[in-house]
Amino acid sequence: MLGGTPLAQAEVFKCTDADGRTVYTNDRALSRGCKVLDQSHGVSTVPAVVPRSTTGAQGAGQPGFPQVTPDAQRARDDSRRQVLESELSTEEQSLAEAQKALTDQEAVRMGDERNYQRVLDRLQPFKDKVELHQRNIEALKRELSGLR
Repeated sequence: MLGGTPLAQAEVFKCTDADGRTVYTNDRALSRGCKVLDQSHGVSTVPAVVPRSTTGAQGAGQPGFPQVTPDAQRARDDSRRQVLESELSTEEQSLAEAQKALTDQEAVRMGDERNYQRVLDRLQPFKDKVELHQRNIEALKRELSGLR
Protein backbone atom coordinates (compact mmCIF):
# COMPACT_ATOMS: atom_id res chain seq x y z
CA MET A 1 0.00 0.00 0.00
CA LEU A 2 1.16 3.48 -0.83
CA GLY A 3 -0.36 6.39 1.04
CA GLY A 4 -3.31 4.32 2.21
CA THR A 5 -4.42 3.43 -1.34
CA PRO A 6 -4.42 -0.26 -2.28
CA LEU A 7 -2.69 -1.09 -5.55
CA ALA A 8 -4.67 -2.99 -8.15
CA GLN A 9 -3.01 -5.98 -9.76
CA ALA A 10 -3.81 -7.07 -13.30
CA GLU A 11 -2.05 -9.12 -15.93
CA VAL A 12 -0.27 -6.90 -18.43
CA PHE A 13 0.45 -8.21 -21.91
CA LYS A 14 3.23 -7.02 -24.23
CA CYS A 15 2.17 -7.22 -27.88
CA THR A 16 3.72 -6.28 -31.20
CA ASP A 17 1.28 -5.00 -33.81
CA ALA A 18 1.49 -5.49 -37.60
CA ASP A 19 3.60 -2.33 -37.98
CA GLY A 20 6.16 -3.57 -35.43
CA ARG A 21 5.09 -1.18 -32.65
CA THR A 22 5.06 -2.41 -29.08
CA VAL A 23 1.68 -2.18 -27.39
CA TYR A 24 0.86 -2.94 -23.74
CA THR A 25 -2.64 -3.98 -22.74
CA ASN A 26 -4.53 -5.58 -19.90
CA ASP A 27 -7.40 -6.67 -22.17
CA ARG A 28 -7.42 -10.46 -22.52
CA ALA A 29 -9.42 -10.23 -25.77
CA LEU A 30 -6.65 -8.21 -27.40
CA SER A 31 -3.83 -10.24 -25.89
CA ARG A 32 -3.87 -13.26 -28.23
CA GLY A 33 -0.29 -14.02 -29.27
CA CYS A 34 1.14 -11.64 -26.67
CA LYS A 35 3.49 -12.32 -23.77
CA VAL A 36 2.41 -11.90 -20.15
CA LEU A 37 4.78 -9.50 -18.40
CA ASP A 38 6.25 -10.52 -15.10
CA GLN A 39 5.37 -7.51 -12.94
CA SER A 40 7.85 -8.44 -10.25
CA HIS A 41 10.67 -7.08 -12.43
CA GLY A 42 9.93 -3.38 -12.32
CA VAL A 43 6.83 -3.05 -14.50
CA SER A 44 4.55 -0.60 -12.82
CA THR A 45 1.34 1.12 -13.66
CA VAL A 46 0.54 4.66 -12.64
CA PRO A 47 -3.02 5.97 -12.40
CA ALA A 48 -3.92 8.89 -14.62
CA VAL A 49 -3.56 12.34 -13.13
CA VAL A 50 -6.88 14.07 -12.59
CA PRO A 51 -6.62 17.73 -13.62
CA ARG A 52 -7.68 20.34 -11.11
CA SER A 53 -10.84 22.12 -12.04
CA THR A 54 -10.66 25.88 -12.27
CA THR A 55 -13.55 28.26 -12.30
CA GLY A 56 -13.81 30.94 -14.97
CA ALA A 57 -11.12 31.64 -17.52
CA GLN A 58 -7.88 29.90 -16.82
CA GLY A 59 -5.49 32.31 -15.17
CA ALA A 60 -7.80 35.31 -15.29
CA GLY A 61 -7.75 37.18 -12.03
CA GLN A 62 -4.82 35.18 -10.69
CA PRO A 63 -1.79 36.99 -9.38
CA GLY A 64 0.91 37.30 -12.00
CA PHE A 65 -1.52 36.84 -14.90
CA PRO A 66 -0.92 39.61 -17.46
CA GLN A 67 -3.53 42.35 -17.44
CA VAL A 68 -4.31 44.65 -20.36
CA THR A 69 -5.39 48.21 -19.67
CA PRO A 70 -8.62 49.36 -21.32
CA ASP A 71 -6.71 51.94 -23.40
CA ALA A 72 -4.28 49.31 -24.67
CA GLN A 73 -7.17 46.98 -25.54
CA ARG A 74 -9.00 49.78 -27.33
CA ALA A 75 -5.84 50.52 -29.36
CA ARG A 76 -5.54 46.82 -30.26
CA ASP A 77 -9.19 46.69 -31.29
CA ASP A 78 -8.81 49.83 -33.43
CA SER A 79 -5.73 48.39 -35.11
CA ARG A 80 -7.52 45.11 -35.75
CA ARG A 81 -10.53 46.97 -37.18
CA GLN A 82 -8.27 48.88 -39.60
CA VAL A 83 -6.61 45.67 -40.78
CA LEU A 84 -9.97 43.94 -41.27
CA GLU A 85 -11.42 46.94 -43.13
CA SER A 86 -8.35 47.01 -45.38
CA GLU A 87 -8.73 43.27 -46.09
CA LEU A 88 -12.44 43.79 -46.76
CA SER A 89 -11.68 46.53 -49.27
CA THR A 90 -9.11 44.33 -51.02
CA GLU A 91 -11.53 41.39 -51.14
CA GLU A 92 -14.30 43.58 -52.58
CA GLN A 93 -11.94 44.74 -55.33
CA SER A 94 -10.90 41.15 -56.02
CA LEU A 95 -14.55 40.11 -56.16
CA ALA A 96 -15.33 42.83 -58.71
CA GLU A 97 -12.39 41.68 -60.85
CA ALA A 98 -13.42 38.02 -60.57
CA GLN A 99 -17.02 38.85 -61.51
CA LYS A 100 -15.80 40.83 -64.54
CA ALA A 101 -13.57 37.93 -65.63
CA LEU A 102 -16.51 35.52 -65.27
CA THR A 103 -18.79 37.82 -67.28
CA ASP A 104 -16.13 38.14 -70.00
CA GLN A 105 -15.70 34.36 -70.16
CA GLU A 106 -19.46 33.77 -70.29
CA ALA A 107 -19.66 35.97 -73.39
CA VAL A 108 -17.02 33.91 -75.21
CA ARG A 109 -17.82 30.63 -76.94
CA MET A 110 -14.86 28.58 -78.14
CA GLY A 111 -15.06 26.55 -81.35
CA ASP A 112 -14.38 23.26 -79.60
CA GLU A 113 -17.23 23.80 -77.10
CA ARG A 114 -20.11 22.29 -79.03
CA ASN A 115 -20.98 20.34 -75.91
CA TYR A 116 -22.35 22.74 -73.27
CA GLN A 117 -20.61 20.75 -70.52
CA ARG A 118 -17.27 21.97 -71.90
CA VAL A 119 -18.49 25.55 -71.48
CA LEU A 120 -19.49 24.81 -67.88
CA ASP A 121 -16.13 23.14 -67.20
CA ARG A 122 -14.26 26.16 -68.60
CA LEU A 123 -16.34 28.60 -66.53
CA GLN A 124 -16.15 26.64 -63.25
CA PRO A 125 -12.76 28.04 -62.08
CA PHE A 126 -14.10 31.57 -62.61
CA LYS A 127 -17.27 30.77 -60.65
CA ASP A 128 -15.18 29.19 -57.87
CA LYS A 129 -13.07 32.34 -57.61
CA VAL A 130 -16.17 34.53 -57.33
CA GLU A 131 -17.61 32.27 -54.60
CA LEU A 132 -14.29 32.30 -52.71
CA HIS A 133 -14.21 36.10 -52.63
CA GLN A 134 -17.87 36.23 -51.57
CA ARG A 135 -17.21 33.84 -48.68
CA ASN A 136 -14.15 35.86 -47.63
CA ILE A 137 -16.20 39.07 -47.64
CA GLU A 138 -18.93 37.45 -45.53
CA ALA A 139 -16.32 36.19 -43.04
CA LEU A 140 -14.66 39.60 -42.79
CA LYS A 141 -18.03 41.30 -42.24
CA ARG A 142 -18.86 38.81 -39.47
CA GLU A 143 -15.48 39.47 -37.87
CA LEU A 144 -16.00 43.23 -38.06
CA SER A 145 -19.48 43.00 -36.58
CA GLY A 146 -18.05 41.09 -33.59
CA LEU A 147 -15.65 43.90 -32.66
CA ARG A 148 -16.59 46.24 -29.88
